[in-house]
This record gives sequence, C-alpha cells and structure tokens, in this order.
Amino acid sequence: MTRLPEQQTCRKTVFGTVLDALTMSQVIERCVAAVAEHRRLTIGVVNAAKIVNMRGDAALRQSVLDSDLVVADGQAVVWAARMLGHRIPERVAGIDLFTELMAEGARRGHRAYFLGATEEVLAGVLAEVRRRYPGLAIAGSRDGYFPVEDSAEVAAEIAASGADLLFLGITSPKKEIFIREWGESTGACVVHGVGGSFDVLAGRTRRAPVRWQRLGLEWLYRMLQEPLRLGPRYVRTNGRFLLLVVREWAGVRRRIEETT
Repeated sequence: MTRLPEQQTCRKTVFGTVLDALTMSQVIERCVAAVAEHRRLTIGVVNAAKIVNMRGDAALRQSVLDSDLVVADGQAVVWAARMLGHRIPERVAGIDLFTELMAEGARRGHRAYFLGATEEVLAGVLAEVRRRYPGLAIAGSRDGYFPVEDSAEVAAEIAASGADLLFLGITSPKKEIFIREWGESTGACVVHGVGGSFDVLAGRTRRAPVRWQRLGLEWLYRMLQEPLRLGPRYVRTNGRFLLLVVREWAGVRRRIEETT
C-alpha cells in the first residue's frame, strides 16, 4: 500500500508541530479517496494538552509529525494559531471526524476495525455502531489493554480483517506510537486515533453541549465530570499552553518590529 501523495494544501508550522489548513469536509474527502485508491492516510489530532506534552516527549512529537494529516482537535489551538497569523479554517474535532467517517463509511460499505478501551466499553461501542451506522461493516475489534510486545500480533490481526478504517480508542502517547510503528502493517487505508471517543460513544462519559464546544470550554466540561483526575492535568497543561502562546506571539511581534 502506498501513502497519499503530497497534499495540495497549505501546511502550517506552529507551536513546534504542523497543522493542515483543512475543513471537516475536505478531510473526509481525503479519507474517501484514500479508501477508493487503496492508499494509506494516517490522521493526527492536536489539542492544547498534546502540544504541551509533545515538547517534552520526543516520541509523541515525531509520531504526530509523521502523520499524513494533522488537524486542530481543540478550539484553543485554532484561536491561538489564528492569533499568530495562521489561516486555520475551523476546528476538526477528533470525535466529530470519527462519527463523520463512520457515517460516510456506512454509505459506502466500508469496513471498520475498533481497537481500544476495555472489553465492556468496546461492547457498548459496537452496539451503538450497529444501531447508528448499520451500513458500516465491523471488520473486527480488540480492547486496548495489550502489552507493547503484542503490537505486531495486533497489527497482523487487523490486516487479516481487511479493514478500510482503523479507529484507535487508546490514550496518548500509546496510540500515536502504535500508529507510527504499526500503522502500515495493519493494512488499513485510514488510521485515526480517537482517544476517549469510545467512552463517549458507549455512553460512559458525556460530551459538552455545542455551546460549550463553540466557546472552547469542552475541556472544562470534561473536568467538571472528573475534577480529581482531570483538574490538576488541565490546570497544568492549559497554563503551559497559554505561556507558549504568549511567547510565540511576542516572537512574532518582535520579528515584525525588526523588519519595519
């Protein structure tokens, strides 16, 4: 299987990573083309927390940079990139891309493999997929609690399933590293790491209302559901991301002043 050719879009370099200036519909078009042409397309998504973590985790950073497409999963990333002069058309949330790909796959008869979460959550995901997207063929599934040394076996199992779409409901950086090292071996055309989306689809956690999403407060909604677990993490990463944005903005202003 060959990789997709160089994208005919403007790729932005910001916060030490890259972002593809694409709308949701454009990303879906690329994915549909990848399946039709049997080409591999790996998708990386970044939010404020991941951008912060990438700066201290070389493996995570390289895994994101190696993705064929990298989209802004967090609204804060879109706003910050625009403030720094980068034209990012819209947020392409990983969970929205997940559901859109399943809907499109159902219309086109694609085969999907679901990798991640616990067996119980995964069973809920598959039941919901069958209910919402009856035209989407479930090629196979496996929980995400497998040792790293079994990764080759997992990739071979996915390849044997004949999946067109591979969705990984695994936390970072494990999912990015699996995609980087074994994505091609899975034989899937579209590989998308969806993180905690399996929990949402299975009804284990609630997604923020649309208004909260538009205000860039989805992180706060999640934190209010699990304050003890997520509170310290969000305070730390959001603070570091804000500091990063301020530093980048100051650097842009300084370069502008030096050229005037």
